[in-house]
Amino acid sequence: MIELVERHTVLAVVVGSRAYGLHGPDSDYDRRGVYAAPTRAFWHLDKPPTHLDGPAAEQFSWEFERFCMLALQGNPTVLEVLWSPLIETITADGERLLAARRAFLSRRVAETYGSYARDQLDRVAARRERTGETNHKQAMHMIRLLVAGAHVLRTGEILLDVRHLRDRLLAVRRGELPWDAVAAWAADLLAELADAAATTALPEQPDREAVDRLLTAVRERNLQ
Repeated sequence: MIELVERHTVLAVVVGSRAYGLHGPDSDYDRRGVYAAPTRAFWHLDKPPTHLDGPAAEQFSWEFERFCMLALQGNPTVLEVLWSPLIETITADGERLLAARRAFLSRRVAETYGSYARDQLDRVAARRERTGETNHKQAMHMIRLLVAGAHVLRTGEILLDVRHLRDRLLAVRRGELPWDAVAAWAADLLAELADAAATTALPEQPDREAVDRLLTAVRERNLQ
């Protein structure tokens, strides 16, 4: 099955710390991609997989339709793929996917980004209460998600590069910022997220029709 990634990838990018501008010399390359399985493969009882790990370490790919469905739901991890500046592979279908990326955005990103961040905040707080230990890396990503959530609501663009906050975010990751200060920062960002949600120009719903046309065209082009 891994040949689907090797032979049918339409878009492959680097995300994670290297795309965020938070990497160090030894940071991993977190690779994410989209593959378009041949259309005839869907005519069999056993359908192509919706996602695959590998073949490289830290590499994960989604089949085109699954990727579109997750992006329409406002999944932050998936949306980042469409805005990563670190593109390693792109085909004509990948270019069409990127050209349509704003069709996936809607006001629901306020809920998805906020929910992801609040879940991480709750996990960090629960661990602190249970063990007295703080997952500083998780806390840093919680802050980054809140910053990115407000940004997309205000600008209609997914924020990856957070080098303007690099020193402060890395201080959170290293545990140099007291937890009370981290929690206060998160509270301020949650308020900013709510304000951005109330004033955003993003549509109530994503443009499913545009995405459906994109998917149909990809399936037609891959009918071989």
